[in-house]
Amino acid sequence: MEESKKVLESFIPLAKSTAKMFGRNCEVVIHDLTNPQASVMFTVNNHVTGRKIGQSFDHLVKTVLLSKDFKEDYLAGYTFVTEDKRTIRSSTSLIRDSKQNVIGAFCINFDVEGLNQMQQFMNTFFSTQVVVQENVETSEAAIENVEEIVDQLIQQIIQNSVHPVMKRHEKIELIRFMDEKGIFLMKGSVEKVAALLGISKVTVYSYLDEIKNKSN
Repeated sequence: MEESKKVLESFIPLAKSTAKMFGRNCEVVIHDLTNPQASVMFTVNNHVTGRKIGQSFDHLVKTVLLSKDFKEDYLAGYTFVTEDKRTIRSSTSLIRDSKQNVIGAFCINFDVEGLNQMQQFMNTFFSTQVVVQENVETSEAAIENVEEIVDQLIQQIIQNSVHPVMKRHEKIELIRFMDEKGIFLMKGSVEKVAALLGISKVTVYSYLDEIKNKSN
């Protein structure tokens, strides 16, 4: 853990210089993925999305890891919309330790709403940004890499939460958190979570149904 902390802290100067370079519309967030439930360990210009130290990740699994364009441990140029309807253009790069375990993520979030409002002055810029999607199947190695990363997240989430006498509502809350973060979008994740929690996969599915029914 101490080694992981030192590695992640070594990215703080890069975060500060990146934010300084691109100005107040550029937010940089460093996530500590050894603590998924409170992964945000450092932020600069966090007024862009409101990210706060101690919060968890939002887009890592659902948007980044499961994207067909996620390769070589990074995804650049994806977008999402904030609650107040601003468009954010983002990039996420994974951080590994000396043993090549994923321990963190370096995220850049840029508020492009001002650029969108000035689109009539920048037609050339926007019209040339055509994303060409290559019709190439995701390699088995890439799939295995993502599965390995999600497996590590599952293990870390459960390791940080499980105690000898977990009550039913605590298990449901843990599964709710993983569902919210997109863990169960990965094939085989229900079985892995069930095994680590010492319950059946049928129980996991019943908890997920209960969570969905309450949210509706």
